Amino acid sequence: MRHVLRITLLAFLALAGAMPEGRAAPAIGEPAPDFRAATADGGMVHLGDLRGHIVVLEWTSDACPFVRKFYRTGTMQRLQSRLVDAGAIWLSILSDAPGAPGYADAVAARDIATRKASYATHIVLDPEGLIARLYDARSTPHMVLIDAEGRLRYWGAIDDRPSARLSSVEGAHNYLAAAFDALQRGQPVAIEKTRPYGCAIHLADP
Repeated sequence: MRHVLRITLLAFLALAGAMPEGRAAPAIGEPAPDFRAATADGGMVHLGDLRGHIVVLEWTSDACPFVRKFYRTGTMQRLQSRLVDAGAIWLSILSDAPGAPGYADAVAARDIATRKASYATHIVLDPEGLIARLYDARSTPHMVLIDAEGRLRYWGAIDDRPSARLSSVEGAHNYLAAAFDALQRGQPVAIEKTRPYGCAIHLADP
């Protein structure tokens, strides 16, 4: 227990120490910032081309205990599978700079996705941190939901349990899943923005 608490504290301290000032999150209900980026399979993805689909942006890092919690319990894979099977496009984004603990090149990113049995539509490489800056994503995991019209509908934490303990997924309220389900029903998203938690994304110098 002490070891887990120490990991949690260190991750929060890392996040708190790596938050640059002067960046603002895009506004809920406004058009989501567009981007074009390379994918781990050697292709390209353009957000504008995904209009007509609900899009999930997941900032991820294999080095982060908060991220590992969701993959080791299968929570993230089940959510990915459910949303993608319902027609969503899921983009897992790697924004850590080269040399940072969470950095992965295309080969490593593919290996990680295979090992984790990721159900993401694309693994997006963002080593310069351009997409992270567009969305003010500072931690992993960080979740964004974009509706089929290209508007930002959710921004923030994946759930209400800011802990790296595996057992913390039990009974958690998943904000992303709730937002997606609301969109599917044609209803307003009840909780549109929350405070993200997790490990700091170490961005490259602009």
